[in-house]
Amino acid sequence: MNRKTLAAAFHVTIPVLMGYLAIGMAFGLMLQSAGYGVGWAFLMSLTIYAGSGQYLGVSLLATGAPLTQVAFLTLMINFRHLVYGLSMLEKFRGMGARKLYMMFSLTDETYALLSSAQPPQGVEEHAFYFTVALLDHSYWIAGSVVGSLAGAALGFDTTGVDFAMTALFLVIAVGQWKAAGSRLPALLGGVATLLSLWVVGAEDMLLPALGLIIIALAALRPRLEQREEKEHQEVLP
Repeated sequence: MNRKTLAAAFHVTIPVLMGYLAIGMAFGLMLQSAGYGVGWAFLMSLTIYAGSGQYLGVSLLATGAPLTQVAFLTLMINFRHLVYGLSMLEKFRGMGARKLYMMFSLTDETYALLSSAQPPQGVEEHAFYFTVALLDHSYWIAGSVVGSLAGAALGFDTTGVDFAMTALFLVIAVGQWKAAGSRLPALLGGVATLLSLWVVGAEDMLLPALGLIIIALAALRPRLEQREEKEHQEVLP
């Protein structure tokens, strides 16, 4: 990792830095209020690195949930990351051992960045992707540790702090909506989510919604690729 790559990656990850420090601190505060110290905050953020999963983990730890329930709920909440990894296989091709970390580190926000951000001229593509992922992970760990330490030293009322993650995702989603050449994938995702919510309810909507999105995007892939190629040709000199 050279200085130019680090500078380029840091520039595009600044929104995630601001968000992850905030929501990481919120997680650290919640974990501390549940009776788990800074060591737990660091280890969970280092090895789990799943915001919504870690937020859920605080509740599960506090209630002493059985391991089977923890495993099932974690799979349900983070199942979308399997789809993230599959969609990035081509982009990560040739990264060697780094590919494993790239798949592990695909949070919603990192996936959003890697889907749209392009390395500047003179920066190796794979090194840029890896640095983006590594920086985002470090922001999350730092936020979690700071939040846990602050909670231990000062004491906080953590009511409502878990909304910070939703707010960050909305900010990044709006940015992608503005930058995207086609609104169709986002609209398909919204329709599939609402349909799944209406049919099966909020508790079981995730997997059906993901399934509908995958089917719809697979069916419309030729059309989307043709449109992307046409837009690319239009911007060429």
